[in-house]
Amino acid sequence: MQNIEMACREFMLSAELADTAHDITHIERVVKVAKALALSEQADMEIVVAAAWLHDCVAVAKNHPDRAKASKMAADKAVTFLQTLKFDETKLEAVHHAIVAHSFSANVRPTTLEAKIVQDADRMDALGAIGVSRCMKVGGAIARHLYHPDDPMCENREADDSKYTLDHFFIKLLHIADHMNTELAKEEAAHRTQFMKAFLERLSTEIS
Repeated sequence: MQNIEMACREFMLSAELADTAHDITHIERVVKVAKALALSEQADMEIVVAAAWLHDCVAVAKNHPDRAKASKMAADKAVTFLQTLKFDETKLEAVHHAIVAHSFSANVRPTTLEAKIVQDADRMDALGAIGVSRCMKVGGAIARHLYHPDDPMCENREADDSKYTLDHFFIKLLHIADHMNTELAKEEAAHRTQFMKAFLERLSTEIS
């Protein structure tokens, strides 16, 4: 498995990035969390690790019209690449599904333990201090304003994260913990969400 991981890492280093929030450090964090969850859940480590390394191997910007297709394109590309490594053919379908289902945009429900783990690991990286940092990087990459000048915390308006980065917290990020699949991920996600709420409270104070 070590050789597979090394090859996957090299493959990802040469892949085009959708933005710098999805660079190799994001991949490495997802792999690390996915391994911990796989051990805790006694999942198939080969499937989890391969899918975690390759889940973002096709780059599509967050505001691109084809964003919902990105995970399917990544899954197809990942399987083709793994075949060149003589990866276990019987596990390719499971890797494909785990990559497709990791994405919010694809709206595909994970049906295997391994897919649930990869989804949890990827979503964990959208939470906590790293999640705040990555959200800001994406907002900058697609030229969103930081917040609505009259109602930064969406108290009297509908959130719109196509225009304002802070709105993304209220539309998506603060709700991720409610949809984690594994117990270990649920626990960690709750802690990270509390940090993000504290960040928003402090930011609201500074803005006002």
